[in-house]
Amino acid sequence: MNLRILTGKVAETAAKAGRFILRESEKFDISLTERKGRNDFVSYVDREAERLIAGELGRILPEAGFLAEEETRYSGSGRYIWVVDPLDGTTNFIHGLHPFSVSIALQDGDEIISGVVYEVSGNEIFTAWKGGGAWLNGRRITVSGTSSLSGSLVATGFPYKDFGRLKSYLSCLGYLMENTHGIRRMGSAAIDLAYVACGRFDLFFEYNLNPWDVSAGTLLVREAGGTVTDFSGNERNITGKEIIASNSKVHSEMLRIMNKFMPQ
Repeated sequence: MNLRILTGKVAETAAKAGRFILRESEKFDISLTERKGRNDFVSYVDREAERLIAGELGRILPEAGFLAEEETRYSGSGRYIWVVDPLDGTTNFIHGLHPFSVSIALQDGDEIISGVVYEVSGNEIFTAWKGGGAWLNGRRITVSGTSSLSGSLVATGFPYKDFGRLKSYLSCLGYLMENTHGIRRMGSAAIDLAYVACGRFDLFFEYNLNPWDVSAGTLLVREAGGTVTDFSGNERNITGKEIIASNSKVHSEMLRIMNKFMPQ
């Protein structure tokens, strides 16, 4: 399998879905939104984008199964699984707020080998494949060179349905507000991770996410020279339940902070 060529085809698929999403955003009616759970929304745009993506990916690698946010679930019997979020940032989308993105990853066993994040409104496509580096619109990207948290711009995602760790999270957030360049909340974890990969953010952390939120972005960060772990520093089996992604240089410092404010 030529991962570079495959990733290029996946990027074309993500861009096609992104164009559909952007067209629909211009006429979307928030009353058409459905609620999957507390502060957890879905629309016909999510579902139609996922069907489009699943059809295209099925032609690229017919033997692969699917793990996707909305309707498509694992159906293959082989080693490959597509991990797909057709519209990461649905809450932004339904309110007419940018950014939002398409996230597609290919997993071989328990290893992510290809990843694409398409930032729809900015027409930015982030790509990576195992051993091939990370790229933005065809240009090689790397993580930032910031050496301390005090000089870092930090991204996070606010808890929206699991508030069991809220007090600890807010304490951590307060510390970071006082001891970094600032904190940003974009509303799309896939974009947060892509922005770490290209050096716009130095660090991203969040909890209670899902594999389709983080799989593609995890590969982007690692191929750009960064580090991705859970809050305890484990690098394997990053499902999104806990995630810290950084430029590597500030990672150990952030792990100490997480151990202080959000220990297991």
